[in-house]
Amino acid sequence: MIILKQLLETTMKEKASDLHLTVGIPPVIRVNGTLTEISKEKLTPSDTERYAKEIFGQQYEAFEEIGEADTSFSVPGLGRFRANVFKQRGSIAIALRVVGLKVPNLNDLNFPPVIKDLTLKQRGLVLVTGPTGSGKSTTLAAMVNEINSTRAAHIITLEDPIEYLHKHNKSIINQREIGKDTKSYGSALRAVLREDPDVILVGEMRDLETISVALTAAETGHLVLSTLHTIGAAKTIDRIIDVFPPYQQQQIKIQLAAVLQGIISQQLLPREDEKGRIAVLEIMIITTAIQNMIREGKTHQIESSIQTGVKYGMKTMDMALADYHKKGIISYDTAISYAMDREMLSKLISL
Repeated sequence: MIILKQLLETTMKEKASDLHLTVGIPPVIRVNGTLTEISKEKLTPSDTERYAKEIFGQQYEAFEEIGEADTSFSVPGLGRFRANVFKQRGSIAIALRVVGLKVPNLNDLNFPPVIKDLTLKQRGLVLVTGPTGSGKSTTLAAMVNEINSTRAAHIITLEDPIEYLHKHNKSIINQREIGKDTKSYGSALRAVLREDPDVILVGEMRDLETISVALTAAETGHLVLSTLHTIGAAKTIDRIIDVFPPYQQQQIKIQLAAVLQGIISQQLLPREDEKGRIAVLEIMIITTAIQNMIREGKTHQIESSIQTGVKYGMKTMDMALADYHKKGIISYDTAISYAMDREMLSKLISL
């Protein structure tokens, strides 16, 4: 019988990002993007059911009814984990993500100073985007930590589930978990505007209602931080606008142009110089020219504005990839396979 705590200890010891528990195969961890088995013993239906009961406690019955659920939990002295538990072919499977106990800070992540500048904004919308597992939650947690360490603000986070646990420092931080503390992002966001926040973190802008209320919150004098599963500023802006019906889109373009402060798009890539992975960032900072492009629906021109906006701290994904390759941090093959425009990247590398 394999004990869950032992599996989590191995996951932490091997510096894995994820642990997968599925019936019929041994436990599997993901280290630097690669899946590896950590036992010879195959898991049984009673194993994964036992783990699910351990993870959910009294909420196990609610999971049984729905068939999938997210939660997060801490193991004292070991770490914090985010769990997605789901039913497949009549048995229970579990995907666990390591969150870590220590809240990250921007200095630890070696992010450029312009990211810190975005946390100084008193109002508007800042988006962190990228594919699943690209470190968006870590970046947002570091930005919230920066605000908490530097100024007195009332910060409310809406998360599904809560990942990093923040302590009150210079700011007051209230963290609400969707499904536990509130029914949905929409209802939590509507309520949050009556809770006197200065900063609102929305775990994910996943539907029209959430995006709509988040834009209104940013418009009415709050700093709103959120995520989307897009890569690149132009695609992110298009995704937000396309969520709305055609008759509303012009109004949304005007609203978005007025509130958007910046978009950080990130990918987490394997390092060449040492073990581990590194976040590669595209950074777009709002300018009058970009505001006009958003209003006029000319998002295809944003890429060239980012290329020429180095003095504002801007950088395209391909520029960032070329920089990291030239410094020997990522390999040429990695840079090319994650490029937005392979031809452009080849040119940048040869400069």
